[in-house]
Amino acid sequence: MANEVTRIEDQLKRAFEGDAWHGPALMEALQGVTAARAAARPLAGAHSIWEIVLHVAAWEDVVRRRLGGEPVSLSDAEDWPAAGDTGDAAWTAALEKLRSGHMALRRAVAKLSDARLKEEVPGAIYTFYHLVHGLIQHDLYHAGQIAVLKKGA
Repeated sequence: MANEVTRIEDQLKRAFEGDAWHGPALMEALQGVTAARAAARPLAGAHSIWEIVLHVAAWEDVVRRRLGGEPVSLSDAEDWPAAGDTGDAAWTAALEKLRSGHMALRRAVAKLSDARLKEEVPGAIYTFYHLVHGLIQHDLYHAGQIAVLKKGA
């Protein structure tokens, strides 16, 4: 039987790449999204798909760094980065940053032991187990937002 870290890795992969029980994973939700569509704001007051992608990438990096023992926090601008250049090349780069950051995170998770999952995150009042499961939930939450925004664009 697989250990807990292996099960978490599987859930992290499913939430990001696909084959999730609930429906589309994050990258599945992003399929077919063009730069123009990613930058669009079909709902007043809502973040764009592009901003959501940058936000998810930022938090995947935070979790990776916290797994390494770094007590990281983000400013508002780091938490929700602005898209800036909204051309095709910039969109491709944003998606690549998301993918490569996710792979780095998965490598960091793979190095964990089940015992380490029970330890508290430096500077936090929760465990590494809670942190990584929270990130999985975060990815899925934003995949749902992207799906709604795609319908409105």
